[in-house]
Amino acid sequence: MSGRESITVGPRVRTADGVEIATYNFGGDGPPLMLAHATGFHGRCWLPMAQVLTDRFSVWAVDHRGHGDSGKDPRGRYDDWSVFVDDLLVVLDELGGDEWRAIGHSMGGAVLLLAEARRPGTFVSLCCYEPVVMPPTALATGAANGGSPMVEIARKRRAVFASKAAARRNFASKPPFSRFHPAALDAYVEYGFVESEGGVTLACAREDEASVYEGAPTNGAWDRLGSVRVPVTVLGGQDPADPVGRIVEDVARRIPRGAALRVEGVGHFGPFEEPELVGELAAEGLGAGRGRSPTTVSAPG
Repeated sequence: MSGRESITVGPRVRTADGVEIATYNFGGDGPPLMLAHATGFHGRCWLPMAQVLTDRFSVWAVDHRGHGDSGKDPRGRYDDWSVFVDDLLVVLDELGGDEWRAIGHSMGGAVLLLAEARRPGTFVSLCCYEPVVMPPTALATGAANGGSPMVEIARKRRAVFASKAAARRNFASKPPFSRFHPAALDAYVEYGFVESEGGVTLACAREDEASVYEGAPTNGAWDRLGSVRVPVTVLGGQDPADPVGRIVEDVARRIPRGAALRVEGVGHFGPFEEPELVGELAAEGLGAGRGRSPTTVSAPG
C-alpha cells in the first residue's frame, strides 16, 4: 500500500423519501469515479483500493441506505433494490459533474448496472466485481433449495462486541475476513461498527442485511443487461462454490460491450483480499489502465 489514507466526508444527500445518504471523497485527480459497496459493507471499506485509483480519478463512495453512516429505510425493508438505484442517482445528481465512471462489488455492481439501464449515459464505463445478477435458472434452483442461505447467515451473524479490537480479532480468525488484506479488514471494522450499550454494534443491522439478501433474486438486473450500452468489465474470482462468481462470463456476454476477466487466487471478496491488484485491473477496465488486457490474472503469492 502507498500509505496515502485520505477520506473527506462529503455531503449527506437527502432522497425523496427522506433518507440521508452518506458520501465520501478519497481525493485524487481526473474524472469522477463512484464506488458502490456490497451488502453488509460500507463506502469506506474501499479505502485500500482507492489508494490505487486516486492518481487517475477523483474517487467517491457512498454508504447505501441501511449501511454505514447512511439513514435507515423508513419502511424497515430493503428487498426492493430499486431504492438503492434511486439513491445512487440522486447522489450523482447532487455531486454534479459528468463523465462518471464507477466500480461496484456484489450488490453494488448490480446497482450500477440497474442505474445505467434505467438512465442510459449516467456512466462512461463500469467495472463490476461479481455483481449479483442471477439468471432464471439460478433463481429456480435457489427457490427449490429454500432460497438464499445468506438470509439466515445474516440473521445469525454476531452483531455486538466488547470493542472494535475484539471485533477485528474475531473476524481475522475466520473466513472470509481472514483472507482480507489487513488494511481492508481495518477499514471494515473501523467504520462498520457504532458505539452501543455493552460495546460496539454492526452499523448494518442483521435484519436489514437479511432483507437486502431477500431482494437479490428479484432485483431484475439479468433482464436489463442488454440495455447497458457502455463498456463494462465484469471481474471475478475463482471460487467454484460461489454462485455469483460462476456466471461472470454469462453476465458479460449479455452486455453489448461487456468483457469478463478472472483473477486467480481470490474469491468473491477479491477487492479486499488483493485491493492493489483488483484496483489496477478495475482502472484498466474503465479505460484508465496501463495497457494490459488478459483474460486471467494471478494474484501475487
